[in-house]
Amino acid sequence: MIQKRNKTMILRISLLDIKPEVWREIEVPATYSFWDLHVAIQDAMGWLDCHLHMFIVHNPKTREMDEIGIPDEGEFLNSPPILPGWETSIADYFIEPSDQTSYEYDFGDGWEHIITLASMGESKTETEYPRCLKGERSCPPEDCGGVGGYERLLEIIQDPKHEEYESMMDWLDGGFDPDGFDPDSVSFDNPKERWEFTFLER
Repeated sequence: MIQKRNKTMILRISLLDIKPEVWREIEVPATYSFWDLHVAIQDAMGWLDCHLHMFIVHNPKTREMDEIGIPDEGEFLNSPPILPGWETSIADYFIEPSDQTSYEYDFGDGWEHIITLASMGESKTETEYPRCLKGERSCPPEDCGGVGGYERLLEIIQDPKHEEYESMMDWLDGGFDPDGFDPDSVSFDNPKERWEFTFLER
């Protein structure tokens, strides 16, 4: 395992099956848990964190694939346990540049991402982490129906004469720019506060 103190990880997040590609590059502390990373991914991509998620990642010690997320009390007997993200360190899995994990958000729509360790860095005292370094394109709107639904949404909003154009624009609250993204506009929540809101305040 890497020495985590004062280290950062630069990670590339790529949303699969969408062309042109929707992607982000973020820098996070190497001390992060997978829950912390989940919150950073949600904020950087533009998701609203209102659905379940799961990381599936190769364990370098056991050489098995671990599932990391929110444990389910109703798990099937003999099924692999879901490791709690808030107790699992990303530094135990991201060891070398090019190490990857898959990340799925919203099991209904099935948004699949690949997270790749691009490089390691040294934290700077004057810099706040996490931070979004760069990226391209907006992530799809929540609950739009997965890849197929998103493609249909784009088709509709590009044709003002489409019979569903007005209703779709109303659903989008006035509009949606699939090409729009500004890294400087990304605001990151405190992952501890997000955890407390998710599990203690509801």
